Amino acid sequence: MAESSFPLPPEDYCPLCADTLRDPVTIPCGDTYCLECIKIYWDQFDHMGVYSCPQCRATFTPRPVLRRNLPDVNNEPRRQRPELTPFPYMHRESFCDFCVGRRNKAVKSCLMCLAYYCETHVKPHYESSTFKRHKLVDETGHLDRKICPQHEKGLELFCRSDQMCICVLCTVREHRSHNITSAEEERIEKQKVLVVTQSEVQHIIQERMKELQELKHNVDVLKSCAQRAQTESDKTFHEMLQAVERWKAEINQMIMANMQSAMSQAEGYVDRLEQEIQELQRRDAELRQILETEDNIHFLQNFPTLCVPPEAMVPKVLINPQFSFGEMSKTATEMKENLDEICKKELSKISKTVSETPVYILLPRNGDKRLKVPSRVDFQEPKTRTDFLRYFSKMSFDPNTVYKELVMSDGNQRVTRKKTVQFYPDHPERFDGFSQVLCKEPLTGFRFYWEAEWSGEFSIGVAYKSISRKGKNSHSLLGYNDKSWSLLCSDSGYSAWHNKVDRDLPNAPRGTRMGVYLDYASNTVAFYSISETMELIHRFKAQFSEPLYAGFGVGSSVTLCQLKKNTMPY
Repeated sequence: MAESSFPLPPEDYCPLCADTLRDPVTIPCGDTYCLECIKIYWDQFDHMGVYSCPQCRATFTPRPVLRRNLPDVNNEPRRQRPELTPFPYMHRESFCDFCVGRRNKAVKSCLMCLAYYCETHVKPHYESSTFKRHKLVDETGHLDRKICPQHEKGLELFCRSDQMCICVLCTVREHRSHNITSAEEERIEKQKVLVVTQSEVQHIIQERMKELQELKHNVDVLKSCAQRAQTESDKTFHEMLQAVERWKAEINQMIMANMQSAMSQAEGYVDRLEQEIQELQRRDAELRQILETEDNIHFLQNFPTLCVPPEAMVPKVLINPQFSFGEMSKTATEMKENLDEICKKELSKISKTVSETPVYILLPRNGDKRLKVPSRVDFQEPKTRTDFLRYFSKMSFDPNTVYKELVMSDGNQRVTRKKTVQFYPDHPERFDGFSQVLCKEPLTGFRFYWEAEWSGEFSIGVAYKSISRKGKNSHSLLGYNDKSWSLLCSDSGYSAWHNKVDRDLPNAPRGTRMGVYLDYASNTVAFYSISETMELIHRFKAQFSEPLYAGFGVGSSVTLCQLKKNTMPY
């Protein structure tokens, strides 16, 4: 085959970390990676049981055993491969291997010749009988991946046992006695699956397009609502300003009216006092005249009328100390303070409500019909047991996970530890090293709460589905790995476990009923002792990246409590 036109990576290049190979390992398809890189990459597929090559996408079942490459005693250079894109099924532009000088774009590749051809150089394959048995395919830019990395032969067969493409020579040793078929027959079978997948993808596209239109529409509606709210707010405050102006005018009018009334009354009193003063001055003149007369008879004749004291015409006028225009200004100040207090109180209330109410609610696409769109109340942190029971989730033990010495009863609501082995069918999800069991209901999306009663030593917690089920090691024991969180309960006390890190809880409240509260929104799982009161034992804070399942370690027996939402069983 002609030399590829793509740049070659360095010999010690790891496609996963893009760095020099450390402890290189070669997987069955022939690609080489750092031992730690491919191990971490495959760890994320443990729950599926199917492993693939990050470059060529060849799949393997079971997981291949990784061994460090031995030093090359013959100093033979490792076969260089062109750098591949992260998505090998995507088209990559290639050029004709037979053009001289400027190379034309390839339009076909031959699976027999293992070369690229442009429109000109591919003609002999159509015209000459020599090439009639050759297989021409549309150019995809990945011809190098159609060669067996062990034997440098074209890949023509498919090993169903190892789920990978192989050459004829592979059937002699590496895949001897395996289930082998032609690539064409396997393609026909797998094409049926892809047709179904394509149909599902097209259906999902239609759904997402519909969701996109709905989301855009809802965003427009949200924007219109915000603009309308702002307009209404402006209108309300404008009316409030008008009301304040009106109250200001009424206060000023009241002040002016009282002032005018006081002035009017004062003018009446002033007029009457002036009249009285004039009358007294006239009387004073008469008295002065009679006192100065020398006519005794005249004096005595007028004496009876002049000796009578004058009567007061106008009462004495004083300003009432209880009346003050300052009371009116004080009232205006109190109105302003009351208005400020009301506005601050209402603004604080609405600000708290807005900050605690999310604009968008994200729901998982797992088809769980039990999930409902949360209400505003749902976003409040539960405080009482009644609040927790609003998130009660009915669960049942998964018979595919139950340990061989556990017996289920009461409709898979109770498990009891027996010393005799039960005859359960083999299942990849069954715990075979520890007396443990998971519930079959996935917990993801929002909030969940459940309770269990126990006797004997007991552990309760949550775990990812990808937790190991096989062997007596930390990978499959609740709380001893990074895929589970648990609370170990015994007569001697409690301890919280995650990823082999434990925390003793000497002062935790005791009881034989345990409540578990899982909150995906705040990434917490909390354990409560349930009696006549509900007391917190321990709370884990974590970043949950997968759906969780309720898990139990059974010493004697465990019973899932069947409760009703918003009810108290005591």
